[in-house]
Amino acid sequence: MTYLYESIPAHEGDPVKHYELQQGMNDQPLTTHPETGEPIRRVILGGWGLLKGATKLESSSGNCCGPSGCC
Repeated sequence: MTYLYESIPAHEGDPVKHYELQQGMNDQPLTTHPETGEPIRRVILGGWGLLKGATKLESSSGNCCGPSGCC
C-alpha cells in the first residue's frame, strides 16, 4: 500500500514536505523517513475507502481528488 506522510517541522514556519511511501497494510506507521531520518507522521485521509476510478492523490500539494471532484 502507498501511504501519505508529512514532515514534522522543527520550528514554527518551517515548510512541511509530503511523501508517498510504500508499506505493508499491517506495518506500524513510520516516525522517521527511511532515507533521511527526518521526523514524519502518517496523514490520515477521509473515509473514501477503495473507489473504482479514483484519481491519483496529488502528494506535492496535499490536495485530494476523487470521482466527485477535489476537496
